[in-house]
Parts: sequence; C-alpha cells; structure tokens
Amino acid sequence: MKKRAIVRLLFLLILFYALTMIFPLAIALYQSETEMTRAFCITIAIAAAAALPILLTTRKIAIRFSAREGFMLVFLAWTAACFIGALPYFISRAIPGFTDAVFESVSGFTTTGTSVITNLETLPLSLIFWRAETQWLGGMGMVVLTVALIPFLGAGGFQLIKAEAPGPDQERITPKITETAKILWIIYISLTALEAVLLCIAGMDLFDAIIHAFSTMATGGYSSRNEGLAFWSSPVIMWIVTIFMIIAGFNFALLFRLIQRKWKDVWHSSEARTYFSIIIVSSIIAAVSTGSITNSFFYTTSILTTTGMTAGSQSLLTPLARAVLFLLMFIGGCSGSTAGGIKVIRHVVLFKQTGNELKKILYPRGVFSVRLNNKVGRKDVVYGVAGFVFLYFALIGIASLVIAGSGMDHITSFSVALISLGNIGLDPASLEPFAIFESLPGYVKWTLSFIMIAGRLELWTAFVFFSREYWR
Repeated sequence: MKKRAIVRLLFLLILFYALTMIFPLAIALYQSETEMTRAFCITIAIAAAAALPILLTTRKIAIRFSAREGFMLVFLAWTAACFIGALPYFISRAIPGFTDAVFESVSGFTTTGTSVITNLETLPLSLIFWRAETQWLGGMGMVVLTVALIPFLGAGGFQLIKAEAPGPDQERITPKITETAKILWIIYISLTALEAVLLCIAGMDLFDAIIHAFSTMATGGYSSRNEGLAFWSSPVIMWIVTIFMIIAGFNFALLFRLIQRKWKDVWHSSEARTYFSIIIVSSIIAAVSTGSITNSFFYTTSILTTTGMTAGSQSLLTPLARAVLFLLMFIGGCSGSTAGGIKVIRHVVLFKQTGNELKKILYPRGVFSVRLNNKVGRKDVVYGVAGFVFLYFALIGIASLVIAGSGMDHITSFSVALISLGNIGLDPASLEPFAIFESLPGYVKWTLSFIMIAGRLELWTAFVFFSREYWR
C-alpha cells in the first residue's frame, strides 16, 4: 500500500509540474510561437496521459509514508521534474540534444544557473520565461509548494520538507506544516512581485523585470539578456537586486518572525548575525580594495547567496576582492533560504566546535557544548555537520576527477565541480557564467546533473540510497 501511495503522489506531482507550463504556453500563444506552443502542449499531454490513469486507479489509497519513503519520493519527484522540464527544450529543438536539454532543466530547477545556451536572446520569449520559471519553482522548493496545495498529506508533509531541505536548523513556524508551507510561499510570491514592480520603476520592462525577480528570489541568476544586468547599466537596478538577493539568502522562517515583529528571535539567531556580518565585512574589504561600494556589495551578495548574477563590471574587481569572493563560494546562504552552498549555520557550528576543541586541550576534564541561538546545541548536530562537510568536499574531489578525465585542466575541473555542487553557476576566475558546458562530453553533463540535484537537496537525500541500511 505504501508503494502505491508513493506512486500516486509522484504522478500527482508530475501532473502538477506539467501544468505549471500553462504560463509560458500562454506567452507562446500570445507571441504566435508555433513551435513552442506545440512543445508545451505535447509535454502537458504526455504528463497527463501518464498521470491520470494512475491517479484514477489509486484514488482511494490514503497517502501515508515515513521519513524513509519521504527521501525516495522527494528524490524521484525532483528527477521527474527535471526530465519533464527538459521536454519543451528538446521538442522545440531549441536545444537539439536530450542530454543538453536535461542539463539545462536541472540547472534551472536546482537554481544553479549554468547553461549550454550560448546566445540567450535568440530563444523564444516563452522559453526564456520557462527557463526562469524553473528556477523560481525550484528556489523555494516544489515539494514545499505541493505540501501547501495538498492539505491531506498531514504529518507526511513535514517528512517531505525535511527531505527536500535536510539542514541542521529545521523548524515549523506554525503547528500545521501545511500552514507553514503556505506562509513560506506567500512570502516568496509577495517578495517576487515587489521586486518586479521596483525593477519596472527602475527602468526594466515588465517581462525583463519578472524574469530577474524570478531568478533573484530563487538565487538562480538566469537573465533574459546575454549581458545580464550590464544591459541596463543602472546602479539603481543593481542595488534593488542586491537587497533582494540578501533577503532571498536569509532564513525565511526568521523573515516571518520579522514580519511578526519578533525582533529578539532574529537578534538571538547565531546564523542571522553571522550572515549579515559576512556580507558587511567582505563587502567593506572589497570596497576598500576596488573603490566601488555598489559593485562590492553586489558581487559579495551574488556569490554568498549562490545567485551568480552578473553586472558586467568584473574588470573593476581587484585580486583581493576576487580572493574574498572565491572564499565566499565555500559558505553559501542561510538554512531555510533559497540559497545553496554549505550554509552559514554549518560554518557557525564548526567554528564553535573548533573553539571547544582548543579549550579541551587546556582543560582535558572540561565539558564544553556548542551554543546556538543562546541555547546549548545537541551533540548530534555537530556530528551531522561534520559528516555533511566531509561528504561535500569529497564529492567535489570525485567530480573534479570525472571532469578532468574529459581533458579539462585541474583548476577548471575543480571550479566546475564547486559551482555545480554549490549551485553557484559562476566561473570563480572571471566571475562570468562558464561558456564550456556545451562542449562537455555527455557523461560529464549527466554527472554534473546529478551533482546539481544532490547539492540542491543538501546531499543526504540524494546519497541515502547508497546506504545498505536504507535498503534493509
């Protein structure tokens, strides 16, 4: 019964993902884009033909599952979404190869921002919109949206959310997980709409404003222009995007506390204080080095939050500023945000545990605990963080070897692995999107696709299947 329940929910998700193509389909119809209209219609039809028979034959089955089934369901749901998202690229022949289409789709849903497309502005508007929409859906989390829209999941909804974002600092902001998911998405939609309005006021047209609001709040970095924000050459637009990148990289549960005016909850958050300290200190160092406050805050925030947005002003960055930005690639945003990377909270835990180990040398019989949010943290949190960080760097090393096997030099191989797993999307050397993905061998693209999904699901959900204990 559990297997049938999982299959039912999986195909329900597949149908839902396909229905999100209604928006780009409407654009395709309005713009008279025949090939894209055909591609979106075929994709929706394929998903409906596969899902409806399953949903009809399993409609009486109650959807209940444990954390174990939740991990499998989330991983399969993300994989299915990426394959469905690839079909419009492939069917329309905008991206002729299926491997390339899947890679582009994975990069979108995981908010990585890497691409095999070399000339973005030749794409139909509906496909540019779909490309940005995949980032926006993947930013907050497609499973979180599903939990918000499907009230009958009950306690299983929390298992799904934990599997989709298994960080060390999970919390409900309301007693009911469905209400929590709804609040998170309402905040997400509201902030996206607000940014789009501000960008329109600052000089973008409505379409460009929506695309950049999608990619900013998702911390994905996709643009509607080949030049990125440099197309507008506007400091006002750069500051609007910078502010919303900071918000997107912040913990949304704490953001809700701010809306409730619970200032103390935010002030006592170890992660929040560290997050803003990193932004301010690193931006000041870069600004002193470059003499440009706007560029320093923009690129510091873009890298820390793993947005990977560009503004065409990389030539102004000095070696010191670039070194700061490179180090930020190993941090990431806050837990409970749309940002990728290791996350600030894990660095806080490791930093505090390092201090405890130094104290242990001086006082061998002393008992020292990691304090988070002015409370004594659990020891298992430290073990979990240590395991995550080890797996993170081990995976970067393994991926670097796979990429180097294709003939790429070791520096570029390491960089590609780092930006793929951290869902960053920018070349750390040039601070521009890599232009090499189109020429990579197929096996490297499939490897990177898995790595991007693993990074978005924070590793454990993707790697738990390699555990013998899971299958027992």
